[in-house]
Amino acid sequence: MIPITGKAHDLGDGFFVTRLLPQATRRSIGPFVFFDYFGPVDFPSGRGIDVRPHPHIGLATVTYLFDGSQMHRDTLGSVQEIRPGDVNWMTAGRGIAHSERTGPDVRARGHRLHGIQSWVGLPLADEEAAPAFQHFAAADLPGHVDNNVHLRMIAGTGFGLTSPVKVFSPIFYADARFDAGGALAYATDHEERAFLVIEGEVETGPAQLHGPGAMLVLEPGEQVTLYAGAPARVMLLGGAPLDGPRHIWWNFVSSSRERIERAKQEWADGRFGLIPGDDKEFIPLPPNR
Repeated sequence: MIPITGKAHDLGDGFFVTRLLPQATRRSIGPFVFFDYFGPVDFPSGRGIDVRPHPHIGLATVTYLFDGSQMHRDTLGSVQEIRPGDVNWMTAGRGIAHSERTGPDVRARGHRLHGIQSWVGLPLADEEAAPAFQHFAAADLPGHVDNNVHLRMIAGTGFGLTSPVKVFSPIFYADARFDAGGALAYATDHEERAFLVIEGEVETGPAQLHGPGAMLVLEPGEQVTLYAGAPARVMLLGGAPLDGPRHIWWNFVSSSRERIERAKQEWADGRFGLIPGDDKEFIPLPPNR
């Protein structure tokens, strides 16, 4: 197993975001090219998150919450509140813009926010796919209980479960909640695999104890059993690697640097369109870096 050490950034109000992917030592895990773990943070009444409208190409965004809620809006006209255990999968393809904000009712009463924002790179054949949005409530996602582990499949296929989310390449993304004494044999049916501990501690062998925030990447074919002596929560993720390298610049992912340059100009020219209900603000194109 190879540990991944994220970089934590304080965005204010005690709201920390830890970037686990990409980084110099590991650019991706399966098709996951970006992985941000945020919170938990308790927002007082009147405070919340405001991610202004911004663009994406060549990827799918996946939002998954443990606590709190966010309101998603995009240039397709989608309006969806995401709650803990739900999945928001937005396919950017040839281009989409969206915003994520704390809803007015939640903001007014104060709330805890805790979750993950990830990007899944699209295969070459689908980089210019039509933009689309999918939402599935927690109750719509398949799950089972085995060896004191409650497992829910967020996206893809694994552990005998298949999520209803439409995906573009072999992938799995699962939420595993361990009761005391829970054990999970980490199947080797995907080429690349990793896990992130959210709560509690899990063991993978003698003197191998992993606490909250620990991400471990498994070697191909490595046989591992995760064991929790007390309640714990772990995210499982991976799949087949992408069919070639990807360039990432700001919110754009592509196999072509030229395509990213074109996306920059399209955003600067306002050609991504406006978001109904959130068309007064936007995040400007950052300086070249």
